[in-house]
Parts: sequence; C-alpha cells; structure tokens
Amino acid sequence: MTVDAPEILAPDVLLEQFKARYEAIVAENQQLVAKIKENEQIALKLQGAMETIQYLNPETAETPETEQVEE
Repeated sequence: MTVDAPEILAPDVLLEQFKARYEAIVAENQQLVAKIKENEQIALKLQGAMETIQYLNPETAETPETEQVEE
C-alpha cells in the first residue's frame, strides 16, 4: 500500500477490532487489579513482620547515634 492511499476498512471490521481490543484491555485491567491487591497484602504482611522484629529486638532496630564530646 502506498503512502497516499488511505486504509479503508468496513465499519463492521472496525467494530470487531475495537471490541477485541476493548475486551483485551478490560481483561488486562482485571489482572492488574488482582496483582495490586496481592501486592498490598504482601506489603502489609512484611510491614507487620518488620514491626514485630523491631518490637522484639529494640536494640537492633534503629539505634540512636551517641554524641561524641570534644575535650
């Protein structure tokens, strides 16, 4: 096909192509929503685990720096 010749498709062909793309996008969005929910659950579990470790081992969790006194 040359650059000057426009591509012309029948409306029913265009409609079918658009429907297929639409359905694919909706399916992809549903998968992404499920993945986001899964990641949120994992993040909450990790946060809980970190907080538990910090609670049970306060000396290893972010120890404050001691100030050095100049003589």
